[in-house]
Amino acid sequence: MTDFRSGFIAILGKPNVGKSTLVNALLGQKIAAVSPRPQTTRRRQLGILTTKTAQLVFVDTPGIHNPRHKLGQFFNQEAEEALDGVDVALFLVDASAEPDDDDRLVVDLLRSLRRKPDLVLGLNKIDLVPSGALEARQAAYQIMVPDAPAAAFSAARRDGLAELLAALESRLPVRPPEFPEEQVTDLYEREIAIELIREAALVYLQQEVPHALAVRLDEFSERENGNAYIAATLFVERDSQKGIVIGEGAMMLKRIGSAARKEIEAMSGRKVYLELRVKVEKDWRNNESALLRFGYKIKQRRKK
Repeated sequence: MTDFRSGFIAILGKPNVGKSTLVNALLGQKIAAVSPRPQTTRRRQLGILTTKTAQLVFVDTPGIHNPRHKLGQFFNQEAEEALDGVDVALFLVDASAEPDDDDRLVVDLLRSLRRKPDLVLGLNKIDLVPSGALEARQAAYQIMVPDAPAAAFSAARRDGLAELLAALESRLPVRPPEFPEEQVTDLYEREIAIELIREAALVYLQQEVPHALAVRLDEFSERENGNAYIAATLFVERDSQKGIVIGEGAMMLKRIGSAARKEIEAMSGRKVYLELRVKVEKDWRNNESALLRFGYKIKQRRKK
């Protein structure tokens, strides 16, 4: 164990580049919500992978972007704060697309840091890159971070992940593990349940409703038989959105609840009774008191 390596790795990138999908794939189990919608991840979350030679603590972060409301400011704040004290930053990009302004926002953030962690460029979604185009696509991103070693992979198909892990592990310091070997995340079961409910809603809902959705856990209790009872409220910003979430004959809410229940049961290993309701909290994404009640605290920006 004298050469055992351990450290924190912040995964940074614009929305929808596959940060949470990558964390789930590396751990071999689902701890983070994923969906085709951008900005699925709203909070920092640790994913802890312990092998015989290292403990890699991944910090999954919201996508960095140009915010249009206070909730978007919170996303960027969470991503920035994830860089405090990490050993490695994995700049994750979508290799199936050309670099854009949001990718450049990530690079600007990395360049602004006083204490710069080791940087690795991760090119995800190589399964979606046209044949023969990967080399040119990698070169386009490499221009932005010329000194960073690159690893190309597909988190969805789990191709190339061994090479990525080797590149990350080699940059971690030699030191004992921070967490017990069996621990895989810093979140409690009830916190993951909230994210899995929101994930189910993101999968089924269309247009602007997903981003106007917040989930509040009202009750999480264990029954005598070991099963769990969960009650949660889905908040939207307008009455019209409430109707969409409930659906005709409450069918949409039932679909969301059924999908979320199955994911929570798979995560917890026990039967779950899930009860959902929907309320309107007008313009909550721009209301600091509402954001605080939902667990999103906007902080004053610190000088770098």
